[in-house]
Amino acid sequence: MYYASGNYEAFARPEKPAGADLKSAYLVGGGLASLAAACFLVRDAQIPANHIHILEKDDKAGGACDGFHYDGLGYVMRGGREMDNHFECMWDLFRSIPSLEKEGASVLEEFYWLNKHDPNFSLMRATEKCGKDAKTDGKFTLSDRGAMQIMRLFLTPDDKLAGKRITNYFGDEVFKSNFWLYWRTMFAFEEWHSALEMKRYFKRFIHHIGGLPDFKALRFTRYNQYESMILPMVSYLEKAGVQFHYHTQVTDVRFGGNRGDKIAQSLTLIQPNGEEGCIDLTEHDLLFITPGGCVENAALGSQNEPAPFCTDLKKGGGWDLWRNIAAQDPSFGRPDVFCTSPEETNWISATVTTLDDKIPPYIQKICQRDPFSGKTVTGGIVTAKDSNWLMSWTFNRQPQFHDQPEGQLVGWIYGLFTDRPGNFVKKPMRDCSGMEICMEWLYHIGVPEGEIPALAENSANTIPCMMPYITSFFMPRQPGDRPNVVPDGAVNFAFLGQFVETPRDTVFTTEYSIRTAMEAVYTLMDIDRGVPEVWGSTYDLRDLVNSMVQLRDGRKLTDLNLGFKEKIAMKEVLKRITGTDIETLLKNYNML
Repeated sequence: MYYASGNYEAFARPEKPAGADLKSAYLVGGGLASLAAACFLVRDAQIPANHIHILEKDDKAGGACDGFHYDGLGYVMRGGREMDNHFECMWDLFRSIPSLEKEGASVLEEFYWLNKHDPNFSLMRATEKCGKDAKTDGKFTLSDRGAMQIMRLFLTPDDKLAGKRITNYFGDEVFKSNFWLYWRTMFAFEEWHSALEMKRYFKRFIHHIGGLPDFKALRFTRYNQYESMILPMVSYLEKAGVQFHYHTQVTDVRFGGNRGDKIAQSLTLIQPNGEEGCIDLTEHDLLFITPGGCVENAALGSQNEPAPFCTDLKKGGGWDLWRNIAAQDPSFGRPDVFCTSPEETNWISATVTTLDDKIPPYIQKICQRDPFSGKTVTGGIVTAKDSNWLMSWTFNRQPQFHDQPEGQLVGWIYGLFTDRPGNFVKKPMRDCSGMEICMEWLYHIGVPEGEIPALAENSANTIPCMMPYITSFFMPRQPGDRPNVVPDGAVNFAFLGQFVETPRDTVFTTEYSIRTAMEAVYTLMDIDRGVPEVWGSTYDLRDLVNSMVQLRDGRKLTDLNLGFKEKIAMKEVLKRITGTDIETLLKNYNML
């Protein structure tokens, strides 16, 4: 497997690998990473589709990329996916997946034209004082000292960041800025999370720093992530002949080998009839495993009941499976680094469905758009800046579900601080029913206090979801805590998803799942076509200069708060670059 950039290899169809017809593949889990791997096995590895088996413990595929209507409960979206135009592996895949909405188009083409005709941007990024504009005004409000703290992290080598928390590098100069408000609520980072992952995010999305205040860098699907992304992939795979085995839970994988080789030899699983079974793997079988799981132990509440906070890991779940695997070889990672601190990795989301015409005017007042237009509504999350829960909420294009009744809106709320009493509902978010979470939200969007209880009870249906391990991949880590996609010596297996290691890319993204899938298939099948490298904006002087100017709210290089000696040195530098291309570059991007 090797990386490539540009379009020379991007449009080339790989030759069929030797021995492809003899291969079979087993994929543990039916989440985005497994589905993507199956697509690459069909399209690029050209393995017979009926030789590909997806083993999924639930009754449908998709994993964390969900969006369903539950009878007796209502609509539920545990999360949402923000896409970027430089998700290179994702768009490489979706150019080949037929759209279920537009005949003759790919999912990529459907997505491209949707966002071209209806570009995303927010008109109200943050509120305070019950729905009033927080007047962030697109500013980062970073002092020079705060900007230097970010620069220090940006330039620190990865090996120096192992095990470090964000608090090891940032202080109040960053934490009290608008930058941190935008960053933590958009990406769900906390101060105690990984400094290394913070750095990776910063480098990965340096070209989009200017889009943080208004989300103009983001792109969204037409419907919820399940209907817009997962269903087209499942349809593609089913039509090709891939075998889906639902209600099939893999509980253990046994490995062997000699002379440094590592070979997956068998799977232990619980079959749909509840009986234990075993699959012995041959020399022609490939195995793809998604270890861990950010939505493991996720639990739903209801309009009248809170979502339970279940932290005990279940036997046979994703974390238990990874523990069984990791015990066999140190190169298979250390799952307990990520799954043993639920107080530091949880948050609650809630899906709110408006039932009549009483709540939508408050939404429209804040987002400044007609929420029933079928186009962009909030344009990303709106954060209640003074919320004790640090509550954010969003309504994407409506309807969000194909079967959503006319006149209803379906939106999403989440809070980062689930253990703190609310501003209106004086209870921790984790102890609140859906109706109580809705009441807190209505308070923060400006509904008069006397009307809040009745609207939350009769004009909305709100379903909370507690996710104890949703940000577990952000925990500070050391080299080896995450296994490589294909560990050294691995002959017939690979790891996929958010808890494996691949260079430069960032977890908690659809791209990470799809990239690991592509790298796994291309490595094990020796496919002679380049995997698109992570977009190289961190090496582009234009993006670096532009981001520096934007982070400092447009202040020039000459406005830096410097001491006397530093000012003399700056004058000398500026004198030396006068009349050069460097001066032109800095002027073009407003640094001078």
